[in-house]
This record gives sequence, C-alpha cells and structure tokens, in this order.
Amino acid sequence: MKPLLDIEDLRVTFPGRSGPIQAVRGVSLKLGRERLGIVGESGSGKSQTGRAIMGLTPPQATVTAKKMMFNDIDLLTASPKQRRSLRGKQMAMILQDPKYSLNPVMTIGRQIIETLKTHEKVSRAEARDRALAMLEAVQIREPKRVFDLHPHEVSGGMGQRAMIAMMLVAGPELLIADEPTSALDVTVQLEVLAILDRLVADRGMGLLFISHDLRLVSTFCDRVIVMYAGKIVEELASADLANAQHPYTRGLLNSLPRIGQDRHPLPVLDRKPEWAL
Repeated sequence: MKPLLDIEDLRVTFPGRSGPIQAVRGVSLKLGRERLGIVGESGSGKSQTGRAIMGLTPPQATVTAKKMMFNDIDLLTASPKQRRSLRGKQMAMILQDPKYSLNPVMTIGRQIIETLKTHEKVSRAEARDRALAMLEAVQIREPKRVFDLHPHEVSGGMGQRAMIAMMLVAGPELLIADEPTSALDVTVQLEVLAILDRLVADRGMGLLFISHDLRLVSTFCDRVIVMYAGKIVEELASADLANAQHPYTRGLLNSLPRIGQDRHPLPVLDRKPEWAL
C-alpha cells in the first residue's frame, strides 16, 4: 500500500556563528494511515522534522531531502501558494501550547470558521454549524458558549481541544501533533489522546505524534521512531519497545520510574559520543 507520507534523507540546517548547525540529519520515514510516534529529548530534531514537513521552517534555515512526498505531491518543489493550500486542508499541525497558537484577540469560533472558509467556499451559516459540530466532536460540552469565548477565557485543556477542532475542521489526511498534551494535567491528557485516537480511526488519517514521553508514545502509537542529535537511531513497533537494541533507547527506558520499586536516585543516561555520529 502506498504511504501517505514518504521522506528520504531529510536535513534541516541553520546558520551558526561557528558554522552551519544540522538540526535534522538524514531522517527517512514512511507513514501510512496509522499512528507513528517520534520520541527523543529536547533538541533531538523532533519538532523541526514536523515543521519541515509542514513547510513551517524559519526562512534562514535550509531544508533538503532526496524525497519528500505527500500523496502524489512533491513537497520539495511545491510553490508557497500550493503549500498554503495544503496546510489545513490536507495536512495540519497541532502545536504544543494553545496559548501561543490561538489568536488572543479573535473568538475561538471565528478562528475555526476562518480556517474552514480559507479552504472551502461555504456560507457563514454552514461554517458556523460545522465549527460547532467540530467543537462537539472534541468533547466540548457547551460548544455554543465556547464558540464565542476568547482563548484566555478557557482552560488549557479546553484550549487544546479548540486547537484540535480548528486543525481538523477542514478534514486533513495527515495530522502532525507536536507535544499536544505536555501542557495538560494527566486526566485531561488522557481525554485529549482518546479524542485524537477516535478521530484518527474514524477519519482514516495518518498521525505523526511528536513527544518526549516514551511511555505515552509506546501506549498510544502503532510504531515508534527514536531520535537523538538530529537523526533516527531506532525504529520499531511500539509492542516491541521493551526489546529495543540501541543503548540510547535502552537508557531512556531504564530512566522511567517504576511503581513498587525503590529507584532513588533514578539512573541517568551514560551518553556515548558515537551516538551523535
């Protein structure tokens, strides 16, 4: 079956004072209509991989790849206009914290409608109905009330749900979720994950789930990619994570707290210079 996303040798390079800095180094991945997790510590290149796919890399950076295909669209040669038409309609990205992603001076409903009307010719009444239906789909209990609220008037969990609604209202085929639950408490985190899980299953989307939480990714995703220093060091099915071979992955697993065991202090990674080569 043809993959939804096919990337080969993706590299993202930023200029630095002492020379170019490679944030992403030779990442290759294929994504079907499944849940693929990318895990790694801060600075491992997870978010820059997602942003490069979306075409949201800062202008000073250089993005290269041998192949970067989304369906039959070559993302490397796509024009800025074509990229804009893809974002929201066919591919969407949920960012880490809704406080910095939602417009503070626009109501939540207006922002969702704006996303929809950018990609589809719909009447304002139909756009409002679809926005309310999407707010209900992400389990917001009073969608009509939340529709008229500004982002600062809702909690972090509700803001994240509104962000998910805004990203999914135009029906994208690919969803990139960049740490979508890191700013939420545990109970709300589980609710948001359940929403994403149901929407991905119902709509047949491909999900790229970026996180630093290895345990969360292992329970939520079908496959896991482990990144270190800008490159992939291991890729395996989430069910096989306990049998990981790379010492970095083994170190991450060993650093997880375990209920019923006295592990004080927790072990830390014994980093090897060759991991970054």
